[in-house]
Amino acid sequence: MSGATGPLLRATAIARADPPFTLAIDIGGSHIKASVLDRGGAMVAAPVRVRTPRPATPEALLRAIAGLARTLPSYDRISAGFPGYVRHGQIRTAPNLGTESWAGFRLDRALARRLKKPARVLNDADVQGLGAIEGRGLECVLTLGTGIGSALFQDGSLLPHLELGQHPIAKNKTYDQYLGNAIAEKKGRRVWNRRLRKTIDIVRTLVNFDRLYLGGGNTRLIDFDLPRDVKITPNADGIVGGVRLWNANLDPAFERPRRDHMAHR
Repeated sequence: MSGATGPLLRATAIARADPPFTLAIDIGGSHIKASVLDRGGAMVAAPVRVRTPRPATPEALLRAIAGLARTLPSYDRISAGFPGYVRHGQIRTAPNLGTESWAGFRLDRALARRLKKPARVLNDADVQGLGAIEGRGLECVLTLGTGIGSALFQDGSLLPHLELGQHPIAKNKTYDQYLGNAIAEKKGRRVWNRRLRKTIDIVRTLVNFDRLYLGGGNTRLIDFDLPRDVKITPNADGIVGGVRLWNANLDPAFERPRRDHMAHR
């Protein structure tokens, strides 16, 4: 008798995994990637991806995510990394998707309604960091893709979000404008690598990190030896980190602050 294949093999693998299962979504400027993770963060299905729709309106993005979800095994909850500033599940900025369409949008609630499961949403670099960090000292993450994402962690705890991508770095250019994918395509690999070297030195001075992790698709362009305290983190960490959004120590990041009713008396 031949071995199990296809859906039967996948069902067997899921049965051996440890619930709850998390649909982990990595939303990028060029692609949306997703997989399903078990309790420990192991993928129970190969990642799937689709091009980020253009224009990347909330409705178009939700349709794309729902399409990916239909190709994956069942899940109990949802985690999503979003390329912009996210506060308590609400999108505040979306520099590479269109802030005018996204500002104020509750992506966590929209995902929960569309996919019928509880959802948590965090900045994509934060999620990448959750999948990469060692949990010792001050750890910084930079994601190198369509734009530049950033995250900071102290002894494994996520610090308030630092949106370096929109901060000036040189000649009134933001990190996005200085080091984003458009520059790699326009100026070429040599100029991009020279700028990355300079960016590492600037970020080192700015935050005094113990370890810097570089993620994102453009890490493939790096052609120089990195300092010992700088490490490339696999793109898969942007998905794997999704399971940690449901850790209890991150609950405050997703709870809406209570209004002080006494202030209105």
